[in-house]
Amino acid sequence: MVEPEAEGNVMTLLEIEGLKVYYKTWEGWIKAVDGVNVSLEKGESLGLVGESGSGKSTLALALMNLLPPQAKIIEGKILFKGKDLTKIPDKEYRKVRGKEISMIFQDPMTSFNPLMRIGDHITEIITAHEKVDKKEAWERAEKLLEMVGIPKERAKDYPHQFSGGMRQRAMIAIALALNPDILIADEPTTALDVIVQAQILDLIKRLKEEMDMALLFISHDISVVMEVADKIGVMYAGHLVEVADTYSIAEEPLHPYTKGLIRSIPNILLSDQKLESIPGNPPDLANPPSGCRFHPRCPYATDRCRSEEPPLVKVGKSYVKCFLYKEEGER
Repeated sequence: MVEPEAEGNVMTLLEIEGLKVYYKTWEGWIKAVDGVNVSLEKGESLGLVGESGSGKSTLALALMNLLPPQAKIIEGKILFKGKDLTKIPDKEYRKVRGKEISMIFQDPMTSFNPLMRIGDHITEIITAHEKVDKKEAWERAEKLLEMVGIPKERAKDYPHQFSGGMRQRAMIAIALALNPDILIADEPTTALDVIVQAQILDLIKRLKEEMDMALLFISHDISVVMEVADKIGVMYAGHLVEVADTYSIAEEPLHPYTKGLIRSIPNILLSDQKLESIPGNPPDLANPPSGCRFHPRCPYATDRCRSEEPPLVKVGKSYVKCFLYKEEGER
């Protein structure tokens, strides 16, 4: 598996092998996720980072079996506890979704039914998966809300009566209602102010430790991912271009795209810092460039980069998809 090596006897919960997810449009197939390999261990936090359109959210929706009708898993495996989720029927997948793998969505307001009370949203998922009466489910809903910092009396309120931060906390309560093995957080701090963002990140980290969950955290902001993740996968144009532990990414990023993301982070301790941007735009995934997909924006691109796709090679503790590096042992 293409990832930093785990130490000790660690249980692998999730293995994604050669996953390709394409969208069918009038222009042709959009190669949103194009051959991704990554894994997630029990209790581990993996951050996925990249620009909009890099394939992060599509990967998450594929894990939840919530892809839109025009999207299709072309090939690859999603192994959860050894079982390939791409091979099981929808009815069986519904037993996994929410109970064993749960997700915090980007915009909680669009995820809530405006005609249902917050408490009813939580009780619905509990009663759908467990044989409990509504009274017991409601009491559990109140406890879950208190766990995420919302008074239990607010369970009777409707989504529009909550602030953005409170709606996100309520969404976290829903995601945790059945004690999942894996929690997917897809841009959970989007559109929140900096103070509320920090509170939500602290809440996710605390609950992840208390409930001993694995966490897949998705964001376009690498500085946010560094706050919560043990290791980071950098996605660009449907490819995973670098995978390493968070310290290695922060101290010694390898891929030119990762370096660009790091250099774009403002540092308040450096008054004379000059922020850098990555020139150009992400490619059209209906007609991606030949060779390395980053080569039109890369300052180190060569003729080989323009004609050949680089393999993902191991360099130290990192894996990187770039011709600047050779597999360990190669000359």
